[in-house]
Amino acid sequence: MSFFPGKDPAAGDAYQCEAIAQVIVPRTVDLGDFAVRRALPSARTRMVGPFIFFDHFGPAEFRAGNGLDVRPHPHIGLATVTYLFDGEIMHRDSLGTAVAIRPGEVNWMTAGRGIVHSERTRPERRVDGEPIHGLQMWVALPVAKEEMEAGFAHHGAAEFPVINDNGKNVRVVVGSLFGSTSPVPTAHETIFADVHLKAGASMPLDADHEERAIYVIEGVIDISGDKFEPGRLLVFRPGDAPTITAVNNAHIVILGGAPMDGPRHIWWNFVSSRKERIEQAKADWKAGHFGKVPGDEIEFIPLPER
Repeated sequence: MSFFPGKDPAAGDAYQCEAIAQVIVPRTVDLGDFAVRRALPSARTRMVGPFIFFDHFGPAEFRAGNGLDVRPHPHIGLATVTYLFDGEIMHRDSLGTAVAIRPGEVNWMTAGRGIVHSERTRPERRVDGEPIHGLQMWVALPVAKEEMEAGFAHHGAAEFPVINDNGKNVRVVVGSLFGSTSPVPTAHETIFADVHLKAGASMPLDADHEERAIYVIEGVIDISGDKFEPGRLLVFRPGDAPTITAVNNAHIVILGGAPMDGPRHIWWNFVSSRKERIEQAKADWKAGHFGKVPGDEIEFIPLPER
């Protein structure tokens, strides 16, 4: 998906839990059929580990005849990570990939020196309407790999280890958590997990990774007496291992990893450690020098005039 501008909402009052460094309230944009809440980047926290972009879209229901139509657009210097809770998205890219992603699966697209992709609802799934709910995240690439070859990997839901005990269900999607390791290869230390907690269940947050955050998808959680509702990104201080307790049935995700090797510039869909590289990418897209998406060659998103 594409970047949109906007101001960050206020986070509210201070919290009792000293392990919490920031509480980010995403800015929200209504796209008609569904809303998108963007938690990263924010004015207060640019990255958590390699995560430089975090979008939560839905839950929503497309009306009959409608669907997702994100036209072909370019990326450089990052990898996109798409994860669904409901619905389906058809991914196509300039490598010739054409893969439908469904709940519990992961699409990991490495842009590197440059890639173009589109995300749409297939025609046959528009007939009766279609639910949509999920996350799209971007992870920055280390400086040494910003110009690596573009690539794409799809991982099925059955590939990921699951920890299921004492009222918690943790699917380790990327990296290593709670003694389990995902098979997804990464260019930088990265963690991402999908967690369901039954009412009253508790889970200590692993302190093995320097930068960590949780995002509340559904339900209410309690941390040291502070309660957090859906649509909050909680960024934690390094080394602390707070315990997360579900006030009612709750759904959260964990994200983070090692700090990135320096700051990143972000403009539209481009990420780089160098401003001049983003300027080059802007000129290349405007001049039509990126590749075409087989099966989706006609439409494209123009370079923003800003």
